[in-house]
Amino acid sequence: MCGIVGYVGPEAASPRLLDGLRRLEYRGYDSAGLAVHDGSGLHVARSVGRLAALEARLADSPLAGSVGVGHTRWATHGAPSEANAHPHLSPDGRIAVVHNGIIENYRELREELAAAGHRFQSETDTETLPHLIQREVADGAASGLDAIAAALRKARGAYALGILLAGEPEVVYAARLGSPLIVGVGEGETYIASDVPAIVNRVRKVIYLEDGQIARLTAAGVEVFDLDGRPAPFEVKDVTVSAESADRAGFETFMLKEIHEQPRILRDLLHQHVDADGRILLPDLHLDEATLKGLDHIFAVACGTAFHAAMYGKILIEHLTSLRVDIELASEFRYRRPKVDGRTLLLAVSQSGETADTLASVRMAHSRGCRVVSICNVHDSSLVRECDGVLYTQAGPEIGVASTKAYTTQLLSFVLLALHLARLRGDLEEPEIRRRLQALRAVPNAIHYVLERKDAIERIADKHHDGPSSLYLGRRFNVPTALEGALKNKEISYQHAEGYAAGEMKHGPIALIHEYLPVVCICTRTEDEVYDKMVSNLREVEARHGRIIALATDGDRAIAEVAEDVIFVPETLEEFSPLVNVVALQLLAYFAAKARGTDIDKPRNLAKSVTVE
Repeated sequence: MCGIVGYVGPEAASPRLLDGLRRLEYRGYDSAGLAVHDGSGLHVARSVGRLAALEARLADSPLAGSVGVGHTRWATHGAPSEANAHPHLSPDGRIAVVHNGIIENYRELREELAAAGHRFQSETDTETLPHLIQREVADGAASGLDAIAAALRKARGAYALGILLAGEPEVVYAARLGSPLIVGVGEGETYIASDVPAIVNRVRKVIYLEDGQIARLTAAGVEVFDLDGRPAPFEVKDVTVSAESADRAGFETFMLKEIHEQPRILRDLLHQHVDADGRILLPDLHLDEATLKGLDHIFAVACGTAFHAAMYGKILIEHLTSLRVDIELASEFRYRRPKVDGRTLLLAVSQSGETADTLASVRMAHSRGCRVVSICNVHDSSLVRECDGVLYTQAGPEIGVASTKAYTTQLLSFVLLALHLARLRGDLEEPEIRRRLQALRAVPNAIHYVLERKDAIERIADKHHDGPSSLYLGRRFNVPTALEGALKNKEISYQHAEGYAAGEMKHGPIALIHEYLPVVCICTRTEDEVYDKMVSNLREVEARHGRIIALATDGDRAIAEVAEDVIFVPETLEEFSPLVNVVALQLLAYFAAKARGTDIDKPRNLAKSVTVE
């Protein structure tokens, strides 16, 4: 969603705020703004569009001061405009607020404030907050902290906030409820940020604020309070992310860098969780053998790309174990009455660990007696803190909005969990498990092979990028791959794309096929009828003059005879082929987007972390 950064210290605030916002621009980029306290009062600069527009404005009219907050916005309430951009001010100009999240009762609060004479300048829900704080000050709040706490007790919804008060020229306030916010502790300076990458080059110690906490930051340090203004305990933790991991490292985009990081990250994840004797080590799962053996049902919930990972997890776990697995979009799971109980394990999959619908699903599952485990990339995220256990994907910061390495590490996490369950429950013989582990160790090199052929994939993307639509087809383990390949294309190239199980083609989608339609067919070789069925699907597309782009196993001449273009990948055990195949489709989408001239790292209307419904 939106990005927040704040600073208090001895140096000029504006350059540090802009640097932090630049590192957070993947969270929102339709407008940006700063508020800085110069010792005598608050001064604000806001611009519509990318951060560069704000930087140009500040180059002409700098904001002096060593205390400030900044914001880069992904619009929820009100169209992108300067009036709707953050920071928002109180009517007297003495309170500035930046906000990520949503104030659900803002309409009633706004009506109440308007009846008391308040006039609003924006269409946003956020603007109610500085008005509320000003009213608490006018009503005699004993301190700025008391005014903020009283105002927040009246707000319902989710928020991460950075707040400046004109009467406290050396203080930044921060507050969190349902949206992520961290405090960075430096030498003689402190920061707030929505995410660690914003300040990873500035601090090595952070505080993860808990829901319902308010922090008071000065250059000397941090105090933390609850919403009643009472001191609250907090823990200072080491930053585990390196500054280099949040840098493009010479690649033209973050997404291309993150695609290329996948072999190393998957190899590291395997090394961490599979020892030399073939034992699968999942120490953060926090579920004992008796619990895992006693399960009769797994339910996985997720959104977007993570949902495609959950689809793969369902197919794989049911293939390797005797367990029944159901999956559901988290946004739907939370609004119905799923049949789950104490013998159900809920798997919540999220890259950020802050996805609002997924968090709500976890809370509902807990209320019904489920054990809950997350598959997540972010340590100390809300999801991790609310679950009984976790499989960390260890992908490192993913800055490109369209997920790549987070997805493949989610797939590998499902593989490790499935093999662990199969061994523990006696569903697979030991030689079969070891055979699969050996095949799994070959996956990173297979991805390297795909990356080395990126020039050939780029030529195919250049040839087909200008069509209005495309179709992606796969079977069994690669149905989720087809859906994810289509999603990547939609997200970054803006070409309409649909993914289907290939067997469904004759049940409707075949009507779309004509001589201008690219049809991406995942037909890597298998040892059973699935491959032959995919070849039949290719023939059906060929008969209707569709433009076939086949994803095929090296040396498959039969596919080359049918397809207009072929992306060859190394032979991989079918169960694990999605980890390799999806990388080829990531590159295909990437080069299609490049040919179409889109902003690959920051596709329109999308934000990295969806923290509101």
